[in-house]
Amino acid sequence: MTSPHLPRRLLAAALCTLSALALVPASSSLAAGAPAPGPHTATTTAATFTDGFDGPAGSAVDGAKWQIETGDNVNNHERQYYTAGNSNAALDGQGRLVITARRENPNNYQCWYGTCEYTSARLNTSGRFTQTYGHVEARMKVPRGQGMWPAFWMLGDDIGQVGWPNSGEIDVMENVGFEPSTVHGTLHGPGYSGSGGIGAAYTLPGGQAFADDFHTFAVDWAPGSVTWSVDGNVYQRRTPADLGGNTWVFDKPFFLILNLAVGGYWPGDPDGSTTFPQQLVVDHVRVTTSDLRPPA
Repeated sequence: MTSPHLPRRLLAAALCTLSALALVPASSSLAAGAPAPGPHTATTTAATFTDGFDGPAGSAVDGAKWQIETGDNVNNHERQYYTAGNSNAALDGQGRLVITARRENPNNYQCWYGTCEYTSARLNTSGRFTQTYGHVEARMKVPRGQGMWPAFWMLGDDIGQVGWPNSGEIDVMENVGFEPSTVHGTLHGPGYSGSGGIGAAYTLPGGQAFADDFHTFAVDWAPGSVTWSVDGNVYQRRTPADLGGNTWVFDKPFFLILNLAVGGYWPGDPDGSTTFPQQLVVDHVRVTTSDLRPPA
């Protein structure tokens, strides 16, 4: 992608000390579905974070695992206001989290552009769960339509001390509505942030759309490497050699983020073809530790 994208800010009051961050498109010529460049060895595996979103329909997420951010986001010119509680993020009673974007403004929310036009939700595990290395995955069904921007991603836990992009960012999955068959995985760090992030795209075969069904988006993260996959199909692996001499900042704890943005520089705003409400449906989020080592 060639369009400029500005940093996003963390919105929750609990994260008010954190600096700016970005969700931006990946750019790479790596082929989707390319095989891993070499074997990894895993000697131990243990689940460290699991949320299957069990609970009564309409209830909020587990506050011991997630905090909910609130507010708008001027940096990417997104159009939504992220709400608290279960207004836009609620369990469906069947083991799924539903993040809903609506064209509404029930409480006269004010955004950077004036009176907000949309609501949605953004959750993170800062202060509740962090991890260094392992397998990180979410099984999700994304929304559809122009202006939709769902994402599952991670930020370095030291962002409050070093700022973004020095904290590092690992985008496990981003989708923009005008690319219904494609998702992006990206690294951001010092010297390779914003539109200069290092990443690649994965496209479903045969014109399938990600909104049609659930898919599992994952990274396998080891010392000196991050490998992305969709439904077990590896489509890129990044190491310090890909950074053009810039600093690798991915050997430290990161926390998780789930969100559904509406509009912004990259996806563009909703138009007459976009229907609401739209939903990001999350079947599970799972993190396991593993003693993964890159090939010698």
